Amino acid sequence: MNLAAAATNESLAQTSNVLIYSAMAVYMLAFFAHIAEWLLGSRSKVARTAAALTGDARGAKGTVPAPAQAESGGTGRATAVLERPKIVTRSASGARDLPDGPGAAGGDEQGDLYGRIAVSLTVLAWAVEAAGVVTRALSVQRAPWGNMYEFNITFSTVAVGVYLGLLLTKRNVRWLGLPLITTVLLDLGLAVTVLYTASDQLVPALHSYWLWIHVSTAIFCGAVFYVGGVATLLYLFRERYEAKLIAGVKPGAFATSVMERLPASATLDKFGYRVNAAVFPLWTFTIIAGAIWAGDAWGRYWGWDPKEVWSFITWVAYAAYLHARATAGWKGRKAAYLALIAFGCWLFNYYGVNIFVTGKHSYAGV
Repeated sequence: MNLAAAATNESLAQTSNVLIYSAMAVYMLAFFAHIAEWLLGSRSKVARTAAALTGDARGAKGTVPAPAQAESGGTGRATAVLERPKIVTRSASGARDLPDGPGAAGGDEQGDLYGRIAVSLTVLAWAVEAAGVVTRALSVQRAPWGNMYEFNITFSTVAVGVYLGLLLTKRNVRWLGLPLITTVLLDLGLAVTVLYTASDQLVPALHSYWLWIHVSTAIFCGAVFYVGGVATLLYLFRERYEAKLIAGVKPGAFATSVMERLPASATLDKFGYRVNAAVFPLWTFTIIAGAIWAGDAWGRYWGWDPKEVWSFITWVAYAAYLHARATAGWKGRKAAYLALIAFGCWLFNYYGVNIFVTGKHSYAGV
């Protein structure tokens, strides 16, 4: 079939628009449910990190402080060895790391109810949005990522899909729900207002099976990089919160309420590193696939087009981050800053290059 000559099915295109707006409405309900989970759920698990660090017996039930260890020499005297405390909780099954709060993995019955409602609404919104992406593709009988509007709606769908996939694998990522849904609403709002492009056919250069391979992997990599970026950003806030507690500074009630609903900083740091490391090889393949497609479409594999340049800059930034973690032993804030710089490069490649820079990848305006 000649895709260039295929007509646009306006009925399906309109249906796609309705589905995207409907998904936004359901995402908004999920957003409020997440807010309810964080703000209206029980405070039973709040402030337990502070209790663990200070040894306050009035802290959360089941919290075991571990502020220091003692070494006893032959003289019979004990020497205090101060270490950064390890925060743990005790349960019937034994000890485990303490990061969980109502915003991280549910809480008491009330907090968990709000969280379950939020996740259920997120699943429904994701299904509606995915249907909107599919009908957009059917309306023009091609891959639904030929312009920035289509890229946005597909990207947000995949990002939510990654989150739901992590939940299905029993990963403790409930804490990701609120920032994710907030970002998705902003992404879709930008898509339907500033970036909206009517459903239409593409230029002949894009009529290639590489459109399905190259762009789909780029979208998936971006979704996973986003998850890693959110974890890294939250790590910076949580790490500073824990540092204040260790220093004996009492954070405000709002900071405590929010931070206690996140995993521990070490958990966030490890999570961000793992997801970035896992998707980095696929990002490498994305760049290689783009070069092969460029060779077929333009007769050269690399021409220093702005999109090519910033894709490579993003690759270098993530490679530097992973190299620093693996060989130089960088952890904590230094590594987090590198990871955020790398994600910033990806964001500029995603938005900035397409909107502000003209190159061979500019086919349909934005």
